[in-house]
Order: sequence, then C-alpha cells, then structure tokens
Amino acid sequence: MDIIVTPTALGAWNLVDLLGRHVAVVEQVEPGQYRIFPGERVAASMRAMKHGPFKTLDAALEQIETFTRSTCRLAPTD
Repeated sequence: MDIIVTPTALGAWNLVDLLGRHVAVVEQVEPGQYRIFPGERVAASMRAMKHGPFKTLDAALEQIETFTRSTCRLAPTD
C-alpha cells in the first residue's frame, strides 16, 4: 500500500492511502518531537506500533512504513 503524505499549514502531515482513505496524521508537537495519530479506520491495527516521540518526520514515517509494510510518498507540489 502506498501512503501519500501532504503537509498542512499547521505543521502537521496528513497521510492517506491511494483510495483517499485517512491513515494518520503526523504532528510536530515540539521542536524535534513528532507523534503519529492513527486514523479511526486503522487505529486498531496500529495500536501496537510506537507512536512517538520521534526526532524527525522521516523517523515517524519510517515507523509507519515498517509497521504497515507500506511506502510513504510526499504528495506532488503544484
């Protein structure tokens, strides 16, 4: 499964699958601290996964990729 990562204006990143279903949000809660907030649809399957804190966005996305066997891709910019 591919996951598309889209930055928001509030310093967070929305994660959706290729069908447009919400997977998670990664938020920078403090400088150098990122946390994963799973979407309702996948919350049960991501329960055992570490949700943070992570030092970098890449580390948080790597955790999601490893746990879900997915690939996170940055959304194309216009």
